[in-house]
Amino acid sequence: MKSKMMVISGDASFRTFYRIQNKKKNKILVQAKKEKYKNLIAYAAINKFLRINNIYTPKLYASNFSKGTIVIEDFGNISFHKILIKKKNKLIIYKKLIDLLFKIQKIKPKTKIRSINGGFHIVSEYSRKHLFRESDLFFDWYLPLFFNKKKILNIKNKSKKILLNLYKKINFPNSYFVHRDYHSQNLMKTKGKIGVIDSQDALIGNPAYDLASLIDDVRIKNSKKLKNKMLNYYLIKNKKSLKNNSKFFLEDFNILSVQRSLKIIGIFARLFKRDKKDQYLKFIPYAWQILELRMKGKIFSELKKVFDDNISRKIRKININ
Repeated sequence: MKSKMMVISGDASFRTFYRIQNKKKNKILVQAKKEKYKNLIAYAAINKFLRINNIYTPKLYASNFSKGTIVIEDFGNISFHKILIKKKNKLIIYKKLIDLLFKIQKIKPKTKIRSINGGFHIVSEYSRKHLFRESDLFFDWYLPLFFNKKKILNIKNKSKKILLNLYKKINFPNSYFVHRDYHSQNLMKTKGKIGVIDSQDALIGNPAYDLASLIDDVRIKNSKKLKNKMLNYYLIKNKKSLKNNSKFFLEDFNILSVQRSLKIIGIFARLFKRDKKDQYLKFIPYAWQILELRMKGKIFSELKKVFDDNISRKIRKININ
């Protein structure tokens, strides 16, 4: 039986995706030019772990690590991002995605899971070191687009001291499976199920992180009212697990949303500067809006002042491209 192979749209990683088409079943060939371990071995291992726990992830059909390829199940082209941007009543859809997140968070995470190369993939803890490494992307890649080294160092030094105190305030322990990129473009509508993709960066961390990824998704401009409804739905659904500690959970949510927004702004600037991918720049102004929304609490007053004193509203609205 003859098969056709065509390139399909990729993502922000160093991967290329090809759809292998035939009459029986389509498959996806994933080719990783860089970061082969993360994009092939880690990805396949996490997918298998989630499948064992009844989360619908792409099944692995074949692998050739030396050539940097794996062949996986094809979940089609309909992401929940495509559905949500056309939907008027988005809350109905978001509730389903939150239900799935709740199911994922019930999984007991493992630090060692079987991998396709016969060994084990180590799932790390979402430590303070990880949080800093990610938020540093903002200072190392985004700020250089506008400021000289002296000013960048000044902003970075002041901000990192404040961020350290914020990260120390995080209440919930790192004891949950965290997808780490749980947003509508990585959730697919397929076979009457919700398929989960791009799980290779998973860690063991805070329950608020993936929820912040979904609610404060830079790719969909949702109202504050809708964001609050989504957040309240999660809190009510998860009341038993949170043990009436919703106040502490919300504090974690805001801190991790701020951290994630800094990370995303930095990543999109890096994609532009280093990888010549400018299609993500359009999301930066909205990422700033999310950052400002989550920095309204008293605990962010110092960080807000550093940003307000040094990064003008005009700069924040600039679509660099």
